[in-house]
Amino acid sequence: MMNKKSVVSEAQEIGLAIELINLGARLQLLESEVSLSRERLLKLYKELKGVSPPKGMLPFSTDWFLTWQPNIHSSLFINIHNFLVEHAGATGIQAVMKAYKLYLEQMPPAPGEEPLLSLTRAWTLVRFFSSKMLELKTCSKCQGKFIVNGMDLNGDYQCGLCHMPSRAGKTRKAKDEASARAEAG
Repeated sequence: MMNKKSVVSEAQEIGLAIELINLGARLQLLESEVSLSRERLLKLYKELKGVSPPKGMLPFSTDWFLTWQPNIHSSLFINIHNFLVEHAGATGIQAVMKAYKLYLEQMPPAPGEEPLLSLTRAWTLVRFFSSKMLELKTCSKCQGKFIVNGMDLNGDYQCGLCHMPSRAGKTRKAKDEASARAEAG
């Protein structure tokens, strides 16, 4: 006798996949969190986005989350995620999606630009926290909680907002000045 899959549970999986794809999930995230076949996920992705999903490996290094601007965005996301898990009973991929939507409300990307923290990176970040590769440390100045490498010594830690690196924000300023010159030129 064949094991028949429930139509309702399959519809729920398709709904979850659609929501994840619309939030920017990569195929590897979809395969990990949704019980649909790779072929179905590929077809769904192409139908929704009009293109094949991007190829390539997912980011594995924790380093990206520790650089100045990504650290601020990632820290905001993980604090929202932790709050939802601890106080709203959110779990698993639902907690990641809810936290990511709230992150996007607070840090909406500029028109035509991608969010600095993608859903796939946010999902990866939660996995890094689960494996204790990254942790939160309270800033000794502002008392905010920011992402640090769990293996580093972080005594008297100051976050990237209280102790801003000398080059912080200069790339955006240079890009804006270059585009202003191009428009005037």
